[in-house]
Amino acid sequence: MAAQAPTMAVPTDAQLIQAQADLWCQSLCFLTPMALRCAIQLGIPTAIHRLGGTASLPDLVTALSLPPSKTPYLGRLLRMLVTSGTLASTEAGIYCLNAVSYLLVDGIVVDGEASQKAIVLATSSRHYLEAALGLADWFRKDVPPPLPSPFEHVHGAALFEESMALLDPESDKVFHEALAAHDHLGIGTILRECHDLFKGLESLTDCCGGDGTTARAIVQAFPHIKCHVLDLPKVIEKAPASDAVNYVAGDLFHSIPPAQAVMLKV
Repeated sequence: MAAQAPTMAVPTDAQLIQAQADLWCQSLCFLTPMALRCAIQLGIPTAIHRLGGTASLPDLVTALSLPPSKTPYLGRLLRMLVTSGTLASTEAGIYCLNAVSYLLVDGIVVDGEASQKAIVLATSSRHYLEAALGLADWFRKDVPPPLPSPFEHVHGAALFEESMALLDPESDKVFHEALAAHDHLGIGTILRECHDLFKGLESLTDCCGGDGTTARAIVQAFPHIKCHVLDLPKVIEKAPASDAVNYVAGDLFHSIPPAQAVMLKV
């Protein structure tokens, strides 16, 4: 006798109300990164920084050269940025930078690296959104291996490959800037707070080390460590010349230069 499929109990009124609230929340969550993208494109973090770190709504309308008719809508955007944790605010309606928005200010350098806004602009770009919108079609389509990613399926190009540069050179540049920002931010903190990790270490290979920024920072802090930077040939050929690190063109899935430790950032 076939096993009887379990039946789901009918949700209570309280559960249905909560479910509807959760559904709305999930359906509208895309507005958070879109608001953040808009803030970067308008230059809101930079404007607040130039105004001394705090600004009122009228201050920002003037600083951003926006039409006065957009004032109430800018207020809504600012409140959403506060709710999402990108900005801080006071009861008097003064908006302030916090740690998140500080990373998005033009010209601010954190541990030798520029602002992180490329990460936001890349992940909220139309290319990423269109790939996400094509997920259902990607799942339905039966294609022989190797399977293309949803991004490749929609755009016919792969991230960080020449095909992407040919498709959209400007977006390809942003994607590479985002990758570099992701790879390098935090190395200063690691070197300061976790310096014991490097005690006794004489050699290290930084896999997917890009232009060698992270490896050079390690060598500067620990001159005795011999650092190799492994990345694809097209990346290594654009890396700046340096006597501090040894650049190796290759593929980590095929061969990794021998060292006491291997670093891979994910």
